[in-house]
Amino acid sequence: MYQLKENIYITEDTREAKKGVYFLKTAQNSKYIDNLDENTKIITPKELIEIWNLQNLKVVGITGTNGKTTTAAIIYSVLTDLGYITGLQGTRGFFLDDKRLEDKSLTTPSILQTLHNMKLAADKGAEYFVMEVSSHAIDQNRIEDIKFALKIFTNVTQDHLDYHKTVAEYRAVKSRFFLDESLKLINKDEIKKITYNPKNAYTYSLDEPSSFKIDAFSLTGGITAAINNMGTIATFKSNLVGLFNVYNLAAAVAGVKLITPNSLEEICDKVENFGGVSGRMEVISHNPTVIVDFAHTPDGMIKVLESIKDRDIAVVFGAGGDRDRDKRPKMGLAAAKFAKKLYVTSDNPRSEDPQAIINEIIKPLTGKEGVQTIADRKEAIFKAVKELEKDEVLLILGKGDETYIEINNQKIPFDDREIAREALKKFKSQAQETTAQQ
Repeated sequence: MYQLKENIYITEDTREAKKGVYFLKTAQNSKYIDNLDENTKIITPKELIEIWNLQNLKVVGITGTNGKTTTAAIIYSVLTDLGYITGLQGTRGFFLDDKRLEDKSLTTPSILQTLHNMKLAADKGAEYFVMEVSSHAIDQNRIEDIKFALKIFTNVTQDHLDYHKTVAEYRAVKSRFFLDESLKLINKDEIKKITYNPKNAYTYSLDEPSSFKIDAFSLTGGITAAINNMGTIATFKSNLVGLFNVYNLAAAVAGVKLITPNSLEEICDKVENFGGVSGRMEVISHNPTVIVDFAHTPDGMIKVLESIKDRDIAVVFGAGGDRDRDKRPKMGLAAAKFAKKLYVTSDNPRSEDPQAIINEIIKPLTGKEGVQTIADRKEAIFKAVKELEKDEVLLILGKGDETYIEINNQKIPFDDREIAREALKKFKSQAQETTAQQ
């Protein structure tokens, strides 16, 4: 429930609708409308947008299987550094003018919460509002009546098939976001995977000809890349790593160029200020190298592992319970393609048996050396750190900056980063004691 105006509140829950409380009728709750008192005041999201004067806020919506969070964060960072007051809503919470106002929630929350966050941004004088748009939100129309100044498509691979059932259906839902005539930015290298309205559509790419083409790039010591916008070329630098982040950076630079009057060079100059997203290729230790990342799909794992394929890799990972089972053996194969040590463990098993999930992951890995199964995630991380050899890199995948593990519908405090630091401290201390004794 939020304040609509002085002494009047608004809700989208029929149980909260009473005298002095308006009801927001949405695509999700309209079937419960008969439960309301006949005197309840009902308004629509479109009417609420007008009441809260949100029409002039320039909303940027980003959707795709991977890259939403990082691309959104880069756009938010660059816009902020260019001097624009900007809101950011997504998996990591709600940020406004470089301050975090809400902790993590759904990638795309309810329409009322989104509109309220937009109101907070507008009241602060924000010109831009950047938001992640999930496939669930598109399918459930949790973005109804929001006018987007720009829609961005990053990529689409297998995910959420517990909800969408088939890859074709998943792609169709993503495509639905791009069928209108609003300004669009499409990953040209992924263009065959969705359908979209070509009117007002721009593209970015590394391989295919596009409106914003990465002409050259280096992954040594971070990322350095030259981006070409129809003959205008500028260079950006970033401490991010991995080929997938070249795409995220390209999308962000192109997106900011499309919605601001700033030059390509001005935009690229601000990229280096972005320090990265917590839990996305987050370096926990340099010696030895231990990295935590959110990758939890076969494609996401491949992109992360491929970005450091020149190193000997050890990887800790699992798969979530009560979710798409089809991706589990594919995740095992993705890890086995790049890593010489695999520690297969729990990752939010929810109501499922962790060992049963692990067995599905390793099914195609029969006979492969270097595969260990350890259901206890903390034990797996400790063992991986203990066995990490010189010049190897350890990737702990699946949970990123999550601060819990979900078991039997209970969220138990658990942070991969803190567990890794604890393990590093323990074994470093043991090594020092051994050296002292010698």
